[in-house]
Amino acid sequence: MRAEEIAEDYPVVAVDSDALEAARLLAEHRLPGLVVTDSAGKPCAVLPASQVVRFIIPGYIQDDPSLAGVLSETVADRAAEKLRGKTVRDVLPEHLHDMPTAAATETLIEVASAMARLRSPLIAVVKDGKLHGVITASRLLAAALEV
Repeated sequence: MRAEEIAEDYPVVAVDSDALEAARLLAEHRLPGLVVTDSAGKPCAVLPASQVVRFIIPGYIQDDPSLAGVLSETVADRAAEKLRGKTVRDVLPEHLHDMPTAAATETLIEVASAMARLRSPLIAVVKDGKLHGVITASRLLAAALEV
């Protein structure tokens, strides 16, 4: 099975898109991440949902998770407000700026290898220099398991 056979249409956001809107897209569609494009529309990064969650959690709680229980419900309910006024670029850390891609002709194992090596929840499939579709980890597993 080749990458182009299991790639599917997938939501894409521009690097200068509103971060709160990107978070809503992730939440509403229960996506593991989003493909991020540069100003020319070329895929340039993956924004994992886990990174957005990490962005809204204060650094001191990331350093000491036991402090999470100290925050009031009101503060916790407003955590997503940290995204207001931010762009996808602001949320995306430097180490995530390499877009995991696969050629349309790559095999399932080649795609799985890249996904595992890069620890990415999705891989962009490129055909003739353009985004052909995306393979998510769950889509790859379904194809591998013939589910």
